[in-house]
Amino acid sequence: MSPAAGLSLTASGTIPQELLDLPWHLPLAGWPEDVLAALPRGISRHIVRFAYLGGSVIAIKETSERSARHEYRMLRQLNRLGAPSVKPVAEVTGRTTEAGEELSPALVTRHLRFSLPYRAVFNQMMRKDTLTRLIDAQALLMVELHLLGFYWGDVSLSNTLFRRDAGNFKAYLVDAETGELHPKLSAGQREYDLEVAQVNIAGELMDLMEGGFVDEDVDALATSTQFIDSYRGLWQELTGDTAFDPDQRWLIEERIRRLNELGFDVEEYDIRSPRDEGHLLLRPKVVEPGHHHRRLMQLTGLDVQENQARRLLGEIDAYRAATDPHGDEAVAAHMWTQQVFQPTIAKIPRDLRDKLEPAEIMHQLLDYRWKRSEAEGRDVSLEEALPKFIDEELRGYRDEAVLMVNPTTDVIKQMELGVSPSREAEDDDATPEDDQDASAWYG
Repeated sequence: MSPAAGLSLTASGTIPQELLDLPWHLPLAGWPEDVLAALPRGISRHIVRFAYLGGSVIAIKETSERSARHEYRMLRQLNRLGAPSVKPVAEVTGRTTEAGEELSPALVTRHLRFSLPYRAVFNQMMRKDTLTRLIDAQALLMVELHLLGFYWGDVSLSNTLFRRDAGNFKAYLVDAETGELHPKLSAGQREYDLEVAQVNIAGELMDLMEGGFVDEDVDALATSTQFIDSYRGLWQELTGDTAFDPDQRWLIEERIRRLNELGFDVEEYDIRSPRDEGHLLLRPKVVEPGHHHRRLMQLTGLDVQENQARRLLGEIDAYRAATDPHGDEAVAAHMWTQQVFQPTIAKIPRDLRDKLEPAEIMHQLLDYRWKRSEAEGRDVSLEEALPKFIDEELRGYRDEAVLMVNPTTDVIKQMELGVSPSREAEDDDATPEDDQDASAWYG
């Protein structure tokens, strides 16, 4: 199929032929099923569909030409800065039907594997601590974006995707349509983003409560305030001053260690002495997220989430202590990867490998082994724990690599009828093939 006359695609790098071959001459709502990744269709201010592109999945959103161009460029800049956000593929303009009628431009982004829209994290028996972890992840995302000078303008759970991260969540920006990048944000810009976030999060939680997705004990307004508190605490820790006396230099190392624990590196810091005061002030000047991620990547080549990296680094330290306490850390990391991590993941049945990311599988397995060891009063090995973990835990997860990409026909029918899908799991981290429409993924 040759591209339609007048069609314009702007993309970084080479434009895949499969992208050109998509039916851009048709309204997105009328695209044939053979090019789409099956998704429930819901109401949204934009029409969004998912399509296969080679061996991956892309999201396509019909919007205005100005919005498509702005969001594409904004996402490209955010990706260059290393921001946690979806990756842009292309902006498509000049679309017309075969009869010459104009069609809306489109923004194309890459689907983030193993990511969940916020409603997919909830079920009827959700515990408050799960909600707390989700809200903390959203707050950390806001802090990271604000440190980069990004003013969001439309902060909400709906404009965010979440990936599991060793018992916590990592949040990613999805919709940058209203975003702006500045050299540095003013206090007023940050405060306005916080106000928008507080209102939107409270409203989204109220909607979930009305639908029976959140426990009645959850207070939507208090939770949105909790988001603000989490943000302010993180912002102060990352950018605020620490006062110390000249003989308390250990406080410098303590502050940097706390920042590292939060997942940030301090490349530079400023120490100054205020006038007429007998103490010094320490302020980090450059903070960069991904401290444990980068360290694990350097040691093993594994590209994982921050908390997953922290957990795996702890396992490498334990492996080193057990095998060669005085040996080289890099050698121990290589041996652990070759002798523990890779063989363990290789034993996961092929039909279960889309349940969770490999690093998350390892984290869950380590937790399972610890619980078994505690219950039995002995040290249960990974090899012994793995088969039971697969049968008792892993099989119960839904395939998060394809969640919302290939829902069952029954789920789609339920969605079209406005009925919530059935929930089979009872724990708070279950991920139902859920009632989200495409707008919950990509604005």
